[in-house]
Amino acid sequence: MNTVTTAGPAHASAPANLYAPVAGDLAEVERILAEALRSRHPRVAAVVDHVRHYRGKRLRPVLLLLTARACGPVTPAHHVLGAVVEMIHTATLVHDDVLDSATVRRHVPTVNAGWGTQASILLGDHLFTHAFHLASTVDARACRLIGEATNRVCEGELRQGLERGNLELSEGDYFEIIEGKTAELIACCCHLGAIYGGAGEAVADRLARYGRWLGIAFQIADDLLDLVGEERAAGKSLGTDLEQQKLTLPLIRLLQTDTNGTASRVRQILLSPGNHKREALLPCLAEGDALDYARRQAADFAARARAELACLAPSPCRALLELLTEQVIHRDH
Repeated sequence: MNTVTTAGPAHASAPANLYAPVAGDLAEVERILAEALRSRHPRVAAVVDHVRHYRGKRLRPVLLLLTARACGPVTPAHHVLGAVVEMIHTATLVHDDVLDSATVRRHVPTVNAGWGTQASILLGDHLFTHAFHLASTVDARACRLIGEATNRVCEGELRQGLERGNLELSEGDYFEIIEGKTAELIACCCHLGAIYGGAGEAVADRLARYGRWLGIAFQIADDLLDLVGEERAAGKSLGTDLEQQKLTLPLIRLLQTDTNGTASRVRQILLSPGNHKREALLPCLAEGDALDYARRQAADFAARARAELACLAPSPCRALLELLTEQVIHRDH
C-alpha cells in the first residue's frame, strides 16, 4: 500500500446551521456508510478509508434529508438513500480525479495520487456496486430512480469527455452536459427526499426541479472556481478543465464574443501545450464579460430553484433550502 500524507488544513464540513435540523439523521447516514463499506481486508480498508477525507458539505444527503423533513417525517429509507447517493457521488469524484489527473481533493492527495489509476478505477466501481446493493434494500422504485439518474450522470460525463478539444461547443451543449453530470443526481436526491417523505407527485416533481436548477447553478460556480479560484481555499486541483480542454461557460462566452481579438488569443492558449493556461487566460477574462456573464447565469438558475420551493409550507427546512440557493453560488470551495 502506498502512503499518502495530508496536504493543507482539514476541510471544514457543511455549515452547522445546515446540519442542525437533520444532524441526527446525517449521523445515521454516516453510520450506514461506514458499515456498508467496511472490509476485512486491510489494504482494501485503507483505500476505502482514505475517501473519508473527501467528505465535504455532504450536500446530496443533506438535500435529501432537508426535503424529506420539509415534506413529512424522515424514515429509515431516507437514511439508507442518503448513504447511497453519497456513495455514488464519491465514486464519480474518484473517477473524475483519474480523468483529470488531479492530485489533490479536499486538501488531501487523491486516491490516484496515492494508489494509482488502476486502484482508483476499481474503487469507483466498488462504491457504485455497494451503492446499488444498498439501494436494493429499500425497494424497486428507489433502485429505478437512482439507476435512471446514474445513467444520465455517466452519459453526461461521457459527453464531456468526448467533447474535449471541441472549441465550437455551444452553450446549449454545455448546459445539457452539466445537467447530466452534476444536476441529475442532485435532482434525484430532492425527488427521493420528497417521495419517501410522503409528498404528492406534483410537490415531488417541483422539488426535483429545485434540485436540477440548484445543481446547474452549483456547477457553473464550480467552473468559475476552476478558472479563477485559489487552490488552497478550494482544496482541490484547479485548472484541470483547461488542461483537459473541456469548455465551460466562461470560456464559451469568451470564444463567442470576440472583443479586440480575444477569441483568437483564447483559442491559441487552449490549444497550446503546457500547464500555463489559467494564468495566460486571466487578461482575456479581465477584458470581457465572461466571468460576470457566468455569475449571472448561476444566479438566474439559483433563483429558478428558489421559486420551486413555493410548493412547501414555511418551515426551518424550507428556509435552509432557500439559503442553499445563495450558498452554492457564493463560495470559494
